[in-house]
Amino acid sequence: MAINKIYPDAQTALAGVLKDGMTIMSGGFGLCGIPAVLTDAIRDSGVKNLTIISNNCGIDDVGLGKLLTTRQVRKMISSYVGENATFARQFLAGELEIEFNPQGTLAERIRAGGAGIPAFFTATGAGTQIAEGKPQQEFDGRLYVQERSLWADLAIIHAWRADPEGNLIYRKTARNFNPIMATAASMVVAEVEEIVPPGGIDPDHIITAGIFVNRIVKLDTVEKHIEQRTVRKRA
Repeated sequence: MAINKIYPDAQTALAGVLKDGMTIMSGGFGLCGIPAVLTDAIRDSGVKNLTIISNNCGIDDVGLGKLLTTRQVRKMISSYVGENATFARQFLAGELEIEFNPQGTLAERIRAGGAGIPAFFTATGAGTQIAEGKPQQEFDGRLYVQERSLWADLAIIHAWRADPEGNLIYRKTARNFNPIMATAASMVVAEVEEIVPPGGIDPDHIITAGIFVNRIVKLDTVEKHIEQRTVRKRA
């Protein structure tokens, strides 16, 4: 019996999944490849006390920043948050818990979670505040710190192209945290820009296999924000 993974909209795709206090992984780097439509659906659902695992937290009123505005986030596990003034205000006021990670460490914690590896050792952060309260061990004369892997109740991701089985391709910089997050959650919902018929994706081009993807939402339009516009004078 075939399983229909394609849902008509983000709200329907998240129905029966969202609950207060859950942990959500959210793909993207800056504003590139973020699951913006699924994030809006989470905001509209009203769930609260969320733990969000994401490289950053969007900007004010864009992406995950919307969930900060509505105060639905209890804790952020992230790497870079410097573009979000709301984030800074809530953190400094003691209203938001933060678990900072070096960016590579965050990526490896997620990847390890998807690979079934409970913990690993890295030299990054060993002997610093990052390592406080964590086991440290010396290997070949160098100090390493133990980091635990990450797993989420839900991963929301953004891909360029999908087929009905949920096989995914990401486009350029959007191939950031999305693929590893697709392997590290109990439920994976992907918003996609295109859906092609079965066989419409060359197997050699598949980045995330459909076995990892539970639900798919086709986007009607795609709004792509630029976080920091950098230009130079023409020659």
